[in-house]
Amino acid sequence: MTATTTPAIARPSSDRPRIGIAGIAIESSTFTPYRSGEADFEVRRGTEQILERYPFEVPAAEYVGVLHARALPGGQLDREAYEGWKAEIVAGLAAAVESAPLDGFFFDIHGAMSVVGLEDAEGDLITAIRAAIGPDTVVGTAMDLHGNVSPTLFAACDLLTCYRHAPHIDAWETRERGLRDLVEAARSVREGGPLPHKALVHVPILLPGEKTSTRIEPAASLYARIPELTARAGVTDVSCWIGFAWADQPRCQAAIVAHGADAAAVEAAALELATALWEVRHEFEFVAPTGSFDECLDRAIRSEARPFWISDSGDNPGAGGADDTTCCLARLAAREEIRAGDVSALMVSLVDPATTDAAWEAGVGGRLEVAVGGRIDARDPGPVPLAVEVAALDESGPTGRAAALRVLDRPVAEAGPSASLADSPATGLTVVVTARRSQWATRAMFSRLGLSMTGFDVVTVKMGYLEPEQYEAAADWLLALTPGGVDQDLLRLGHERIARPMIPFDPEIPAPTAEGVVTGGGAVLRGTERGER
Repeated sequence: MTATTTPAIARPSSDRPRIGIAGIAIESSTFTPYRSGEADFEVRRGTEQILERYPFEVPAAEYVGVLHARALPGGQLDREAYEGWKAEIVAGLAAAVESAPLDGFFFDIHGAMSVVGLEDAEGDLITAIRAAIGPDTVVGTAMDLHGNVSPTLFAACDLLTCYRHAPHIDAWETRERGLRDLVEAARSVREGGPLPHKALVHVPILLPGEKTSTRIEPAASLYARIPELTARAGVTDVSCWIGFAWADQPRCQAAIVAHGADAAAVEAAALELATALWEVRHEFEFVAPTGSFDECLDRAIRSEARPFWISDSGDNPGAGGADDTTCCLARLAAREEIRAGDVSALMVSLVDPATTDAAWEAGVGGRLEVAVGGRIDARDPGPVPLAVEVAALDESGPTGRAAALRVLDRPVAEAGPSASLADSPATGLTVVVTARRSQWATRAMFSRLGLSMTGFDVVTVKMGYLEPEQYEAAADWLLALTPGGVDQDLLRLGHERIARPMIPFDPEIPAPTAEGVVTGGGAVLRGTERGER
C-alpha cells in the first residue's frame, strides 16, 4: 500500500499511547431502492462525544476522536454525504498528526457499507485515512461478523476482529476486545516491538444471517472453536466473518482472519478455522421453519401457540430493507379471521411519514382513510388503502413520530369516500407506522405505544432472525420468505459481480489451502520504513 510520508515529529513524553478514533458504520443493501443519507445517521464529533459511545471503560491511552457516524442498516449511502465525512475525518486526523504522531488508530465500522459508485467503501475510507496518519500508526478494527474483509481493508489494518455471536449479544464486548488489543499493540510497537503477524483466508460462501445464526448448528460449533484457537501460544485473536449477502460486490464472501505474535501459529489457526467452515458448507439451514407469508399466516392462525410471531424477512430494515413493502400488510388486512376480530394481529412497523403525520393530525381516537406503505419499495401490492382509528401516538424514540393504527372493517375500495367511518367496527388488526425507518426489537419500543410483545395472537415484524427479547416473547415463530431488498432467497436477487464459484450460487467450491493464506505484519517499524504492508 502506498502512503504519504509523515514528517518526523517528537512524540509526547506520556507513557500512554496516542490513539485516533473515527469511522462510518452502516450495513447497506445494494438491492433495496432506499438510499441512505445524512439524516439517517447519528453523528458524533470530538473525543468526548465518541468515547461516550462506548459503554465500557476504555484502555488507558490519549484518545483523539474525530468523527463517527452510525445508522440503522439501509441502502447505498449517498456519495456526497460519504465524501463529506471522509474529508472531515482525513482533515481531522491530518491535523492531529501535525502536533504528534498517532501510535494507533481505531477504525470503528460495521464492515458492510456500500456507497453509490464505490465497490469497497471501507477500503476506500481506510486508504484515505492511511494517507493522513502515515504508515507507522498501528490500525485496528472491530466489526460485525456480517461485514466484509476485502484485500484492501486487510492490507491497511494490523489487527482485525469481529463479533462471535448472531444475534450480536457481544457487540460491545468485541469493540472492547479490539480496542484493548490495539492499545497494547500500539504501546509495544512504540517501544520497538514488531507488528503482530496476521493471516487471511477467504472462503467463497455467501449466506444470509438467518442461515448462520450461532443459536443453531453448524455456526454454533464453528464459533465455539474460537476460544481454543485464541488460547494457543502466539495467537491473540481469530475471527470469522460470514460476509454480507445483500450487496453485489466482489468483496462479499466469508473470511477468516487471525493475528498474534507467532506467524506460523497465526497462519495455522486461520487455515484451521477456514477449513472447518468449508467442511460444513452444505449444512447451513434457516434458523426457523420457513414458508411463504400465506403459508406462515395459515399456520399461525391454526396454532394454539400465542403469541405466534412471523418474520417479514425480505424487508428487514435491520439488514437494509426499505421497511415499507406491503405484501404482509395486505394479506393480514384481508384475512377473514382477523377482519372479523376472531384473531388479533399486529404488523410492526412500516415507515410512512405521510400516514404518520395524518394520524398525528387526527389525534388519538381520530378516524381517517390512509394508504399505507409502498412508497419506497413499490413492488406489488404497493400502498394499501385502509380505514383506521388512531389508537396511540408517540415521538419519544428513534423512530421520530410513530402511530398505532387500529384497522376498521371498511375496505376503502368497497365503501367509497361517502361512507361514514363513525359506525365502522374495528377489526383485529393493528399496524404501526413511523416517520423514520426502524426496527422494533425491544419491549421498550413496543411499550412506547402502549403495545406488548405478548398482547396479540399473531405478531408480524419486519425482521430476519428474532432478537433476544422478541425470541423470548414468541411462543412460536416462522420465518416468512417474503420479497424485498434483503430477500432470503439470494438466487432471486440477481448477483452479478460476486466471485465465482460461490455457495449457494454454485454447487461446489474448492477447499482452503496453505497457498491461499494471505499474510502480513511482523515488521519492526523504524521511522516511516514500514515497507510492504
